[in-house]
Amino acid sequence: MPKHIFVTGGVVSSLGKGLTSASIGMLLEKRGLSVRMQKLDPYLNVDPGTMSPYQHGEVYVLDDGSETDLDLGHYERFTSGPLTRHSNYTTGQIYQSVIDKERRGEFLGKTVQVIPHVTDEIKQCIAKAAKATDTEAAPDVVITEIGGTVGDIESQPFMEAIRQFAFDAGKDERGKNNCLFIHLTLVPYLKAARELKTKPTQHSVGLLRQIGIQPDVLVCRSEQPIGRDDREKIALFCNVPVDAVIEERDKDFSIYEVPFSLHDNRLDGIVCDRLGLETHEPNLDDWRDLLNRLRRPDHEISIAVVGKYAEHRDAYKSIYESIDHAGIAHKAQIRIGRIRSEDVEAEGPERLLSGYDGLLVPGGFGERGIEGKVQAIRWARERGVPFFGICLGMQCAVVEFGRHVVGLEGAHSTEFDKDTPHPVICLLDEQRAITNKGGTMRLGAQPAVLAPGSLAAACYGIDQVSERHRHRYEFNNQQFRQQYEAHGFRFSGTSPDGKLVEVIELPPATEENGHPWFLAVQYHPEFKSKPIAAQPLFAGFVGAAVEHRKRKGERPTQSPASSAGDPSKQKVQGSESR
Repeated sequence: MPKHIFVTGGVVSSLGKGLTSASIGMLLEKRGLSVRMQKLDPYLNVDPGTMSPYQHGEVYVLDDGSETDLDLGHYERFTSGPLTRHSNYTTGQIYQSVIDKERRGEFLGKTVQVIPHVTDEIKQCIAKAAKATDTEAAPDVVITEIGGTVGDIESQPFMEAIRQFAFDAGKDERGKNNCLFIHLTLVPYLKAARELKTKPTQHSVGLLRQIGIQPDVLVCRSEQPIGRDDREKIALFCNVPVDAVIEERDKDFSIYEVPFSLHDNRLDGIVCDRLGLETHEPNLDDWRDLLNRLRRPDHEISIAVVGKYAEHRDAYKSIYESIDHAGIAHKAQIRIGRIRSEDVEAEGPERLLSGYDGLLVPGGFGERGIEGKVQAIRWARERGVPFFGICLGMQCAVVEFGRHVVGLEGAHSTEFDKDTPHPVICLLDEQRAITNKGGTMRLGAQPAVLAPGSLAAACYGIDQVSERHRHRYEFNNQQFRQQYEAHGFRFSGTSPDGKLVEVIELPPATEENGHPWFLAVQYHPEFKSKPIAAQPLFAGFVGAAVEHRKRKGERPTQSPASSAGDPSKQKVQGSESR
């Protein structure tokens, strides 16, 4: 039977349960164990697919087309276990399943209640993550993160379910528990009193114990070091051994320091000991090399990300992380300028983008800010600045080139202008009859064939790839392809049948309408990037930006704009504070 680890949070949200869970998973994998990750979210949405990025951050897409919580991105970046639709469940999915069973008469006339019917459904979902599949054996360990904080009304059924699950799982034949509870909590530092306060942690654990859950390990987030006296106080009042009170201080340099912090505090060793898992010490050499590359860069460049949700840090979480990974691969320190596309419309690209070594335009939905993206892409194309477009970013590149090079005045996407005289972007045929918004886009892993000798093929090093999609609109291949190709536009990646365009690029700078590095994709390559294995297109883009900086022969310059567009005041690659 696989062992189960349940990760809960208390006091406040956004403590980093996802990163902590992913780091524990990585450490256990480095010890030779197979791990699967799972997230249970307490909101009533069936999935995050219809939620605004301002509400929830990015929607992370899996190979099987599941639209999931962004924490699954942390899981995939830190661990290698497969993620599927069984890796993320919401209250909406749980209740929908229970109600469907009631309608089919599966409860045989019983009164359907939260306990036992909803909690039984949750337990079944947890059990699914522990089962063998057609391609994978059952894991050694399943790590399940419970969204929200202890005490939330929405989280109560999940807390009750994991209490029951641990009771049912009991102990193994050696007397070791089959389940372990890790509680992430906050130990705030009050500057006025000049001391740490343990009372919030005590209250949080008290709420857990009222539910019937005694945490085995406490991971205490803090800005300041937690001394022995405070750890002993927490241990005494929370009924946890002192060595199981783990300090996890904020990381000012890189989130990739988190696994080392937990390992230095022996968390992975404690977990293995409590669960009776016999393992070797983890080999973290590849992650040490990663941090060394971050600390000792050979280059310094700046990348502008022009998006609709630039002010929300989590809206493009995987984009930023993928840029970081490419920077690690090239030993480049990257300053990321998060620039609202609406500001480009209002102030012009020259004012906001001058000084950057590369431009990335990510995806999005809705008309707001579209013209700003188009202007930014034109600026990069005409000035020879490396450009990378993703999903809507590719569609905006098609619109820009059509208007200003092909001569298609008023070219647009029918998503934003149904009466455009040149519908260069149009609705996918399969989407025309769809009315429900949730889970109905072209989703998940799809194959793409790359043209020999293309920039895309050079980046990947192969001629066919599989990447994850999330879109409803496409390039109008049947009506406009010949006109674009006549002006040098290259369609370097298509679906295997050639009907759908997946990758577009401009020829090398030595050719007419050429460019040093200009590429855009319909899919989302950011979902396949890892800190020790940068996604090939991101690596190619950042490499081109490094070369652009070398040609300029100077350090990143300061934009005349405010800090919203100033590369000298943006996030340094790998330095996001937790």
